[in-house]
Amino acid sequence: MVRAAVLPAIGAPLEITGIELPEPGPGQVRVRLAAAGVCHSDLSLSNGTMRVPVPAVLGHEGAGTVLAVGEGVTHVAPGDGVVLNWAPSCGSCHPCSLGEVWLCADALTGAGSVYAVTEDGTELHPGLNVAAFAEETVVAANCVLPVPDGVPLVDAALLGCAVLTGWGAVHHSARVRAGESVVVFGIGGVGLATLQAARIAGAGPLIAVDVSPEKEELARRAGATEYVVASETTAKEIRKLTGGHGADVAIECAGRATAIRTAWDSTRRGGRTTVVGIGGKDQQVTFNALEIFHWGRTLSGCVYGNSNPVEDLPLLAGHIRAGRLDLGALVTERIGLDGIPAAFENMIAGKGGRALVVF
Repeated sequence: MVRAAVLPAIGAPLEITGIELPEPGPGQVRVRLAAAGVCHSDLSLSNGTMRVPVPAVLGHEGAGTVLAVGEGVTHVAPGDGVVLNWAPSCGSCHPCSLGEVWLCADALTGAGSVYAVTEDGTELHPGLNVAAFAEETVVAANCVLPVPDGVPLVDAALLGCAVLTGWGAVHHSARVRAGESVVVFGIGGVGLATLQAARIAGAGPLIAVDVSPEKEELARRAGATEYVVASETTAKEIRKLTGGHGADVAIECAGRATAIRTAWDSTRRGGRTTVVGIGGKDQQVTFNALEIFHWGRTLSGCVYGNSNPVEDLPLLAGHIRAGRLDLGALVTERIGLDGIPAAFENMIAGKGGRALVVF
């Protein structure tokens, strides 16, 4: 038996309880978690914004040590440090055949399986495939990637979602070029990773926007040169900070209709707006046909940073080893499993960056 944070039903409080895991079967890996990040997507799963079979163990951003492998697993071995990959690509569906592995049609098929049971025998699903809110987990072999050399195992958990998403939003989706002005909306874990990625890309000015004045110091440490507290005049303030034109690139990490609309309004004519945040169906964003023509802007979605973890993790590791990318700067709180419900409340209240569960 291992301890885990179980979501018994959509909208219900998490329960910290014992669960029983099977030994890894063919093509599976058992991992002892070192750390797991508490992501806004976990909150979205718990409240029904995103669908997940329940009861389930949530958590999709994590890293740990391989305990055992099943038949046929050769790319990792017991004792290896691994990053959990919650959205593995199948390599054969239509998006994968186009090289768009982040849109793999079969990436989340494992989330519907039963992977463990509670102490009373209730069957559990692995939220987003990997069930990282637990001391140990059993996952498909393609859900683990070796931790790159020189990356501390606890910090490596952040590579599993926040950093890949923020990096990809800048380098794959928005394709930020050196010297371009960038504004980032929403300074949580993903927003902080996005700021660091934009700084590495050579963006400037680099503007951070959030509803909380308290996040200014976090944003500036991540590379922001300007900080704007969100209001009805945000778009005007950003145009003022960018020579009256608007930002070349806006990256929205909050998943709110007002933030998406403001991000669009904050970009220059011909600028690019990338939406990273996951909003609910009730978050409706409207545009009129004339403004779409007149402004000539591009609005794009961004799934998992449009990243390929197999290719991007070694690249990110190089920036970490060189001191350009600071994983620890994303973390504002280190907690145990019991602290996850409070971390959810902090996200709802817009407080802090990334909370990291350390086992």
